[in-house]
Amino acid sequence: MLSDKSKEEIKRVLNKYPNKRSAAMDALRIAQNETGCLSGDVMQEVAGILGMPAPQVNEVAAFYTMYNKKPVGKYHIQVCTNVSCSLLGAEHIVEFLSRKLGIKKGETTPDKKVTLSVVECLGSCGTAPMMQINDDYYEDLTDEKIEEILSKLP
Repeated sequence: MLSDKSKEEIKRVLNKYPNKRSAAMDALRIAQNETGCLSGDVMQEVAGILGMPAPQVNEVAAFYTMYNKKPVGKYHIQVCTNVSCSLLGAEHIVEFLSRKLGIKKGETTPDKKVTLSVVECLGSCGTAPMMQINDDYYEDLTDEKIEEILSKLP
């Protein structure tokens, strides 16, 4: 469950919005930063703070790929598979990462270090194919670039 600090932070961001429902994305971000993922209990708690039905909070979390409904590794690799990235080799990128990491998309390495996900548009179509690792973008990917990126992960 959420700490008092996170609950207070959510209550503070409510002041930025004309109605509480508009704060759902901010509230989910705060909750995920604390808990690592958005379990049903966490979303229920966020819904209570926002005064909205839990299914509506769940709908927000389900729509956006930045919200994790299950735990992810220390490094969350998200490969864009939308049109531009697909046309320029996103499927190959996913397969390459899967082989390198020894996991399939949607899985986490046994050491909990890396989770591999596929997502829709990450808004970097001009630099496709691309992936995001946690908050950082990696663009114009090739096998060599991916090798270098992975080698720099502590």
